[in-house]
Amino acid sequence: MGVIRLGYVHVRVTDLAGSAEHYRETLGMDQVAEQDGRLYLKSWDEHDHHSVVLEEGGVGLVKLGYKVEKSSDLDEFERRAASFGVRVERMSKGDNEGVGDGLRLTLPSDHTLELYSDVEYLGNATGNWNPDPWPRSGLRGIGVPRLDHTLITTEDPALLERFFSEVLGFRAAERLVAGPDDDQLVGSWMFCGEQPHDIAFVKGEQGKLHHFAYHVDDWSTLLRAGDLFSMHDVPVDFGPARHGITRGETIYFFDPSGNRNEVFAGGYRTGPDFRTITWTMDNAARGINYTHRELDPDFLNVVT
Repeated sequence: MGVIRLGYVHVRVTDLAGSAEHYRETLGMDQVAEQDGRLYLKSWDEHDHHSVVLEEGGVGLVKLGYKVEKSSDLDEFERRAASFGVRVERMSKGDNEGVGDGLRLTLPSDHTLELYSDVEYLGNATGNWNPDPWPRSGLRGIGVPRLDHTLITTEDPALLERFFSEVLGFRAAERLVAGPDDDQLVGSWMFCGEQPHDIAFVKGEQGKLHHFAYHVDDWSTLLRAGDLFSMHDVPVDFGPARHGITRGETIYFFDPSGNRNEVFAGGYRTGPDFRTITWTMDNAARGINYTHRELDPDFLNVVT
């Protein structure tokens, strides 16, 4: 039993048409459906129905969806969540376009998280028989291959870390604490598979989104993404740079509504035997921006 990966991120945008252009033309996602003022998009190397939902009306996170291994796992996750004391309810097929029955949880951070197993299979752009490494028709914009992770904010990182560990079986790859003699948790980067992180959270305003990230292949792909951001006048937050935490290579940027995105490459392999890495706040700038060893305070404070 287990959570497999981040399946979808559902965000609000102020301008659906302008945001659609950003996600389709700059990032290179494909639109797969439009329904009730919502656009459903997927990347070229994703197989399930969608990974991003854009909903017109405001800004910020609506909900996150994480895919679990099998439908029978939902019963155990429901039991654990109820025992932990969070609100949990069943969701039905059709509540989300292309997604089957599942669970809807209200996290201790006030975010909405959905768990599901059954989802409509669309396949990727290269197929499963003698496939090419990328689509012969070429890639649009950056051509992001897949969704990678998300980072949210919470007033109580320790409680949220305990929830993800005890209820969903995540493990902490890296933790940020107040100091060598003060283990007060400031942030946690947690995984459910073998990535450096499938979700992360830092101390901050309850119920907010810091960013969601796309995987790209390598440093050169990341640099090309930076070129395209300049060509398309996309506001860049920081990067290209390397994280100390996760060792990932990064550029942070904003969609037209102000939701922060990231392109992310590199990192390392985790797993059940991975030993948690700890950072202290006096080294937080190196942890987040290892390249420049300095951090704009607004980086952690600007959320949607």
